[in-house]
Amino acid sequence: MSQETLLSELNDRSREVFRRVVETYLETGEPVGSRTLTRALSEKLSAATIRNVMQDLELMGLLDSPHVSAGRMPSQQGLRLFVDGMMEVDAVAPTDRAAIDQTLGNDDPDTGLLLDRISTALSSITRGASLVLMPKHEAPVRHIEFVSLAPDRALVVLVFADGHVENRVFTPPAGQTPSSMREAGNFLNAMAEGRTLSELRSHMASQIAERRRELDVLAAELVESGLALWGAETTDPRLIVRGRANLLDREAADIDRIRVLFDDLERKRDIVEFLELTEKGEGVRIFIGSENKLFSLSGSALVVSPYMNADRRIVGAVGVIGPTRLNYGRIVPIVDYTAQLVGRVLSGRKG
Repeated sequence: MSQETLLSELNDRSREVFRRVVETYLETGEPVGSRTLTRALSEKLSAATIRNVMQDLELMGLLDSPHVSAGRMPSQQGLRLFVDGMMEVDAVAPTDRAAIDQTLGNDDPDTGLLLDRISTALSSITRGASLVLMPKHEAPVRHIEFVSLAPDRALVVLVFADGHVENRVFTPPAGQTPSSMREAGNFLNAMAEGRTLSELRSHMASQIAERRRELDVLAAELVESGLALWGAETTDPRLIVRGRANLLDREAADIDRIRVLFDDLERKRDIVEFLELTEKGEGVRIFIGSENKLFSLSGSALVVSPYMNADRRIVGAVGVIGPTRLNYGRIVPIVDYTAQLVGRVLSGRKG
C-alpha cells in the first residue's frame, strides 16, 4: 500500500493519535501507552478509545507493540510515513547555527582540517555520529611524471593547475627503463592540459587503444598501470567520521547493534560508495533502518545531504547517523544548513 493511500485512510483522529505516538517515541525512546496520550491529545478521548485507534494503526502496519501489555511504537513503515508526510521541520536553532559557523573562525587553507572541524561540530550538536565525504580533487592536470624508485617500485607525480601535488607509489610493469618512463610521461602530458583527472582517465581509455602503435610496448604498459592506479582512488582519507562515542548513549539493549554499526563505520570504502550514490540527487535524504542496506542490521538511521561547488556540481556529502528514533525535525535542517555552508565555503576557495 502506497504512502498516499495510507495517509488518505487516516481520519483526523487516527492521524493525531499516530502523530502523537511518533513524536512522543522520538522524544523518549519508549513505547507510548494510551494513558499517556489521553493527556496529550487536543480531543478528549478515553484510554479505551485511544487503544482501539492504536490497534487499527497497528493492523495498518504503522505501529508495533514490543510486548503484549506495553504501549506502541512506530514501525519502520510508520516512521517513513511520518517523515515524508507529517513531519514538521524546525528552523535551525541560533545556538546550533552559531556552533557550526564557529568552525569557520580559523581561516585554515587546508580543506581537510576545515571539514574535520565541521564534522566534529556536527556530531556534537546532533549527539550522533557525523559523516563528511570530502570532494575529489578535480582541478585540471598540469603535469604528470613517472620516477623510478627501485626495480619494483615507481612514483607517479601529478601536478594540478591550482598548485596541488599528489605523489603515488605503485608497482610498475617489469622491465621499465628511464626512456620508457619519459615516453609515457610525454604521452600523458600531451593529452592532460586542461583536463581534470577523471576527464583524462576517460579520454585515455580510447586514446591508448587508438595510439598504441605510437607508444613503446613498455611505455604503454606503464601508462595503463598508472591509469589503473588513478582509477582505484583510496577512499579512506575522503571520509571523515566523528562522534562514534555518542552512539554509546543508547540503551544497553542496543549494544550488540551498536557493535554492528561500528563495524560498518570501519568499512569506510563501503560508506563512501554509498554516499556517492546520494550525490545523484539534491536535497536532504533520510534512510531508516533496512532501507539502507549498509546499516540494515544496526537499526540505525542516516540523514544525509550533498553539497555543491562553485559550478553547482555535487562534489561531496554531509550526514548524521543515529538511532531510528532521531529527532528528524531538528536534525534535517541542521544537516541541510551544514551542507549549504560547506558548499559556500568550498565555492569561495580556489582549490
